[in-house]
Amino acid sequence: MSGSKRFLTKLFAGMTGSWQAQELIPLARIRSLKTPEEWEAAGKEPQFLVRGKWPEGWTEVSWSAAADYPLRLRLYLDRGRGFNDLQSIDLGVVSSGERKVYSTVIPLGVELKGVRLDPGETAGKFVLSGLRLRGISRFGMIRRALGLFFREEGVSSRSLGLLAREVRDSLERQGARGIWLWSKRRICPPDSYELWIKYTSLSEEDKAAIKSRIESLNYKPTFSVVVPVYNVAEKWLRRCIESVLAQLYPYWELCIADDKSTDPAVRRVLEEYRRKDSRIKVIYREKNGHISAASNSALELAGGEFIALLDNDDELTPDALYENALLLNKCPDADMIYSDEDKISEDGERNSPFFKPDWSPDTFLSQMYTCHLGVYRTELVRQIGGFRLGLEGSQDYDLVLRLTEKTGKIYHIPKVLYHWRTIPQSTAGNSESKSYAYTAGEKGIQEALDRRGEQGRVTALSGFPGQYLVSYPVRGEPLISIIIPTRDKPELLARCLNSVFDKTRYRRFEVVVADNGSAEQKTKELLAFWQEKEPERFRVIPMDIPFNYARINNAAAASAKGELILLLNNDMEVISSGWLEEMAGQAQRPGIGAVGAVLYYPDDSIQHAGVTLGLCGVAGHGHKGFYRNQPGYFGRLLIAANYAAVTGACLMVRKEVYTAVGGLDEALQVDFNDVDFCLKLIKKGLYNVVVPQAQLYHFESQSRGQGHTGEELERLQREVSLMRERWGEMLTNDTFYNPNLSLEREDFSVAVPPRQPA
Repeated sequence: MSGSKRFLTKLFAGMTGSWQAQELIPLARIRSLKTPEEWEAAGKEPQFLVRGKWPEGWTEVSWSAAADYPLRLRLYLDRGRGFNDLQSIDLGVVSSGERKVYSTVIPLGVELKGVRLDPGETAGKFVLSGLRLRGISRFGMIRRALGLFFREEGVSSRSLGLLAREVRDSLERQGARGIWLWSKRRICPPDSYELWIKYTSLSEEDKAAIKSRIESLNYKPTFSVVVPVYNVAEKWLRRCIESVLAQLYPYWELCIADDKSTDPAVRRVLEEYRRKDSRIKVIYREKNGHISAASNSALELAGGEFIALLDNDDELTPDALYENALLLNKCPDADMIYSDEDKISEDGERNSPFFKPDWSPDTFLSQMYTCHLGVYRTELVRQIGGFRLGLEGSQDYDLVLRLTEKTGKIYHIPKVLYHWRTIPQSTAGNSESKSYAYTAGEKGIQEALDRRGEQGRVTALSGFPGQYLVSYPVRGEPLISIIIPTRDKPELLARCLNSVFDKTRYRRFEVVVADNGSAEQKTKELLAFWQEKEPERFRVIPMDIPFNYARINNAAAASAKGELILLLNNDMEVISSGWLEEMAGQAQRPGIGAVGAVLYYPDDSIQHAGVTLGLCGVAGHGHKGFYRNQPGYFGRLLIAANYAAVTGACLMVRKEVYTAVGGLDEALQVDFNDVDFCLKLIKKGLYNVVVPQAQLYHFESQSRGQGHTGEELERLQREVSLMRERWGEMLTNDTFYNPNLSLEREDFSVAVPPRQPA
């Protein structure tokens, strides 16, 4: 072991509190074998009662175990209401093989009445002993987090740089408390979807309350559930139909079109259900016409005000139609409603939840993210001609592309209301099974761009089915003013300028350096060099004032000659030659506000790919720490997507728009002025977008240093308070994110519990 590693090991050794041994007492379906350490689970759901002294708050748990099968341990906590799933903690899985010592950190809490440990859910033999607990202080949590960090990242200049960056970011966002939250994120694993399901599952009392509320609704629309059917396995067809019959909301009709199935079981099942419930309508096509034709046949049966699309092997949640009816009572003008979804395996296991943003038109041009459950006003669907032949596999994508050209009354229900079946022949289970669907999607997007006169070109992303990249050509030859604030650090500025002039394919730009009091001779020589080399495209504006990022950029923007303005930090380096034209093509579009780029740290991990409100404080960068070529959350890093904000480190906007909203707010001297600016654009009805084709390296904050004096922290707190006062609930309700996703992590983890009422 090297000297540095020995030093770190010694530094991070030891914790707070003393170990408290716990006694395991068989409670149910479990018995002791030859020694006190050997046990046998005699049936399903074996249980131990845990007896001992329990620390309060954050607690380290340690135990020794071995098993011949994967053994999952779960701790249940009684806080006066008995043991229940919502007050349980997953300790992880004991791997099969040799006996090992395991440990983890959990929030044990206060006022415990009892603790129960469940060793798996099936019968079997295992070894379990040495269960002990000890309290851990926040300082101990930080030390443990540091130890885990260096074990995962190693001890090197790279890992030290990464650590410094993470700690600095935490301090900037939330002060000293940010270090504690950083350690919590490092130690605690991402929240599990299994636990989220337990929080959101409907109890019998919930279902009774929903039925009672339905009767009091002023508006009770009828939903026509449209299901095209072709040779689906009987068990999946039954589960699909049963999920409609199980709807708590009774005002529906099931419109089924059988596309001349060759399996006789299909007709037998359909006839059985048609006789069972008069709300079920069935039509048998005389000729197989594929899914678009079959969907249109089912649509002909629809008599409800709204249609809901359901695939013949998928399932609705019992409250799916109720939630849509509830929304229509609040927003009766809705023409389109979509919800979140997940996948369901052949054995009924739910997984892969897709928690979606509210309506995001550019994201939608890149992927069919609204998908399930889609509910549409029947009259409007018929007005646009229903489903088009020739777009099979993406017929619903094409439908929504056309429908949203007729209406902007689009609503999102951030709840999982649809289970997408994953079986080998389904798109959910095997994307290659319906590759034609993605070709149809590309065709549908291109035709939409042509109809809208956008002049954009779409490309299907190879290796990522269902993800598309749209590029918009620059209209004309607009001058782009690249504004770069700087103060000394000539080596950073030189790298930035070299990359801009040498690597940028689009040539009609000017560089405006806002010099905020540079004093070094090398800086002056560098500026003089570029003024002589590029006299027509390079100029310097002296700004000898106390540092105020917003004021510096506003002054430079006022003197900018270009139709488009690009705010660019001096610690950037261009990677992609087409970055400027890709951003410009987007920025010229009338509905677009700010355009951002994907920014990488020097180690190719992501620094910025869009800003999410409320994340780790006022705002944060989703996907931070992901690496290049990773697809991100449901492909988000691959596509042009809408976000609440983009970083001012590389932000393009039309000058007229910049001026119209008053530029950056100079009261926000350093932090959040870019977020505030982007929110003002949203308020004007514009969308902000991140363009993945524009890529740069960001040597973050090196020009100003990374220290935080008392004065700096006071300034940061003032700016945090101003943002919260100005934007209020919007900061914790980012419509381009989702209330089922965590605000404590930057990796799109599930929030447990959800950040919204069930």
